[in-house]
Amino acid sequence: MPVTPGELAGAAADAVAAGAFMVHVHPRDDSGRETFETRHVVDAVLAVRAATPGLRVSVSTRDGIVDTARRKLAHVSEWPSPELGGPDCASVNWHEQGALEVAGASRDKGIGVEAGIWTPRAASRFVATSWPWQVERVLVELIPGVTPGSDGPWAAERILAALGMSAAPILVHGEERWTWPVLRWAQAGGYDVRIGLEDTLVLPTGKEARDNVELVAAAVRSGPGTPSQWPVPDPL
Repeated sequence: MPVTPGELAGAAADAVAAGAFMVHVHPRDDSGRETFETRHVVDAVLAVRAATPGLRVSVSTRDGIVDTARRKLAHVSEWPSPELGGPDCASVNWHEQGALEVAGASRDKGIGVEAGIWTPRAASRFVATSWPWQVERVLVELIPGVTPGSDGPWAAERILAALGMSAAPILVHGEERWTWPVLRWAQAGGYDVRIGLEDTLVLPTGKEARDNVELVAAAVRSGPGTPSQWPVPDPL
């Protein structure tokens, strides 16, 4: 698993060579823990850009990295704009406390917002705001035991129905045992897809994946080959 800025950069370059058009990374501090601290975020983003010029880089704002929504917002508000080393975009999970404030702080810095929608309820909350016309993309995330539904594709259909006609591109991906069924379903439906070690540790065959690159290559082989449907790797 890539951890340091150099490792993230190398993994990003290899993933692009395998067919990815963008990367989503989780910057870490010197001890290897995920962090929102500006210097570590900038170090990770700049390392990836140096290895793969022009590549769009997304970062996470997920809960659990800091202990309160207020601290998260304070960190995100300190990030520089993309031109000064900040990320190109940030994923914001719409069910999390303070999501609208974190999204607003990102937008104010010129950082694009990816709306993470895990449930139909979160989708309904999202469409009730003005944000559907402001986000860079919508991330429909299907997680067993969290997203309602007995299987990933069925759960995806429920969220997409709650979203209605989206003003932004939609990326659909699953995690754990739903990863590969959802990815194939999304590819067949013409949606953008994502794959990486945050989603699954195994290939479609059940064999443990060596790295993000092996996952990306398997995803490209499993579905349509147009660049808009190639995966966004997510090195946790």
